[in-house]
Amino acid sequence: MTVEEHVGPPLVEPTFSVLDVEAVPNAATPALRFHLHVEDPLGREVHTIALSTQIQIDPARRAYDLETRERLVELFGAPERWASTTQVFRWAHVDVLVKGFTGATSFAVDVPCTYDLEVAASKYFYSLPGGEVPLTFLFNGMVLYSGEHDRLQVAQVPWSCTAKWRMPVEAFKRVMAAYYPGGGWVRLTTETLDALARRKAEQSDHSFDDTVRGLLG
Repeated sequence: MTVEEHVGPPLVEPTFSVLDVEAVPNAATPALRFHLHVEDPLGREVHTIALSTQIQIDPARRAYDLETRERLVELFGAPERWASTTQVFRWAHVDVLVKGFTGATSFAVDVPCTYDLEVAASKYFYSLPGGEVPLTFLFNGMVLYSGEHDRLQVAQVPWSCTAKWRMPVEAFKRVMAAYYPGGGWVRLTTETLDALARRKAEQSDHSFDDTVRGLLG
């Protein structure tokens, strides 16, 4: 069996859609698992897809109340500037291998999550009281499929292959609450952490949370 590379864009692009999302069970760190569907319109025997998936957040595709706008000032600035500042930004980039199929199949993309509020996506999720997050999935990679005369052919998955989906905010909040019940965390430099530890000892505080509350007055 020989392998031939198809030059230029694929004759028929695969189509992708997002079905659902859930927490990755028993993971060492918080992660969300997106269930996706891919279809080859020609019904060919596909041996595998080496797929690169980029997930973007499109904040302009949802509405915000006044309180949420205030919480998002650090990301997007004053509300009167949001028409130009609520631009699409990247959340994650994940590579997966889609197993062989004929016609169509489902597969999963696991996305690690963090409560680091210096990360734009985490700050955005944390600021939303509920509703949905408008997401765009962009796909790229290579498809290995059976061509004529039992020859394997390779075709590209172009970035024009996309899928839009609205993720419930609760999906992110639920998985984070399972790993950080009742709280989250912020990253501090070693010098700041040492100073906070000294302050905690001087004040005989029971926890760093007590020390920070005291500093906040």
